Amino acid sequence: MMVVVARVLPNVTGLDKSFDYRVPADLADRAVHGAVVRVHLHGRSVRGWVVALDPPDAHQIDELIDITKVSSHGPSPELVELAEWASVRWAGRMRHFMVAGSPARDVVRLPGSQRTGMVVEPRSPASTTMLRRGGGVLRLPPASDPLPAVLSAIATGPTLVVAAGVDQAAVLGARLRRSGVSVAVMPEGWASAAGGVDVVIGARSAAWAPCPGLTAAVLLDEHDESHQEESSPTWHARDVLIERCQRTGAPLLLVSPCPTVTALEWGQLTRPPHQRELEGWPQVQVIDRSDEEPWKRSLLTSPLIECLRDDTLTVVCVTNDTGRARLLACRQCRSLTRCERCDAAVGLSDDGDLVCRRCGLVRPPVCLVCGAGRFANLRPGVTRLREELEAAAGRPVTAITAVSADPPEPSGVYVGTEAALHRVETADVVAFLDIDRELLAPRYRAGEQAMALLVRGARLVGPRTRGGRLLLQTFIPDHEVLQAAVAADPGMLAAAERERRALLGLPPFAALAEISGAGSESFVASLTPGGDATIVAVDDQYLVRAADWDKLGEVLAAGVRPPGKRLRIAVDPPR
Repeated sequence: MMVVVARVLPNVTGLDKSFDYRVPADLADRAVHGAVVRVHLHGRSVRGWVVALDPPDAHQIDELIDITKVSSHGPSPELVELAEWASVRWAGRMRHFMVAGSPARDVVRLPGSQRTGMVVEPRSPASTTMLRRGGGVLRLPPASDPLPAVLSAIATGPTLVVAAGVDQAAVLGARLRRSGVSVAVMPEGWASAAGGVDVVIGARSAAWAPCPGLTAAVLLDEHDESHQEESSPTWHARDVLIERCQRTGAPLLLVSPCPTVTALEWGQLTRPPHQRELEGWPQVQVIDRSDEEPWKRSLLTSPLIECLRDDTLTVVCVTNDTGRARLLACRQCRSLTRCERCDAAVGLSDDGDLVCRRCGLVRPPVCLVCGAGRFANLRPGVTRLREELEAAAGRPVTAITAVSADPPEPSGVYVGTEAALHRVETADVVAFLDIDRELLAPRYRAGEQAMALLVRGARLVGPRTRGGRLLLQTFIPDHEVLQAAVAADPGMLAAAERERRALLGLPPFAALAEISGAGSESFVASLTPGGDATIVAVDDQYLVRAADWDKLGEVLAAGVRPPGKRLRIAVDPPR
């Protein structure tokens, strides 16, 4: 019997190299492409994955040692190839993606197929049409149920669904089971998914889940930041699914109330009639504070106090006081200081210049509106915000912090950071006390992230037929995010974002990576960008830009990582 050589990628932190091993005859039927095996490496036994069989450049048989054990089923050959692609796309080690595609516990034997082939109603006519033409972007109001879109996908055959969170995936999985289709909820259902079910569903890592015979995929809440890994490699479930579906020929649906510019550049948009979309949003009230002194310390406005004093209303007050954006206002004309190029907030440098942390533009400390040169630093007092709210409301206020009970104590009024939007179950009014901090943050995705917060608030209060409201306190009422929310038309924001990013050369119109941490200087020194790729030092980190993701991946892959250093490479950084 011919001896087979297996190329094994060890599951060892910091190691991104494969090694060749002999496959013993008694393991030949199980040591398949993608299998999880155990091998000897440098005097110790380690786990790893078979990433190739009989590679053309394999070592001589007599120079190799044997694989000692086949521990578990692992990623399919197609997912192994996808992991190789992702390791270049996000400048990460391949083992990170192989872990995402492997079962949490060893799976020695797969169960039989549980597919039913059922077609369940109600299906979405729009989604059905989109799937027939190859997929696309589906915009639904915040209060819409995504189940009909998922059922349209399941009608085509084995379907992979990625939700924005574990809880959402579990709830949707339970609903699908009650409809009669077979479901594998990841990661617990890895074995069932590999054996074959009607639908595989999970959170971000489910983008790497097994789904034999994949015929369609659905990404829910495409706008949600939870779809992107925060630690390096900063891979995004959307981009993994786009590549995976492209390789298999399966249509992909990206579903969201406010699709990102990246999604809209990828696929054709389908949206409901405007009246239906309008009904799916709550009432949005923009509280214009531009006539007030911008350095006024109180965040309590008359419309907010009116809601607080109505003890029939449950009010959630949101204020991100973590200092993400340093806001300045002209003391003469009261306008906020904004970047003339990218519209972000600007701050005063040690040299007295106004500096934009989003695009790096530097200008003299002069107001663009009136020409004055004196500014106020807007740092509203928040330490006593709970006490102020209680005094205004005349009823107890529950503060939601990182150490608060979950769920929080029942109350008529809650106050906290955006975490409050996830920990309160329902509300009549959601008030964003200082939305400008989000709108003018230095992140290039600030507009999209602010809109995502409004979507979360909209889901908390429900559609306008329920009488819920969003209160948005701002000094810039004409901002496109606020106008899009009032009009229940997120496309207004997308159009402005697209124009701005195309002008500044930001994703998706160019590729971008942030390099930071110990060893970043030596790593950057080893890069040879060439062509249209550039490297710029910004504060204590480096920005690497290229025309596209393939070029960026090539540049970063050629760099030499300093050993023992906590180097961070964030491709298309989330924040």
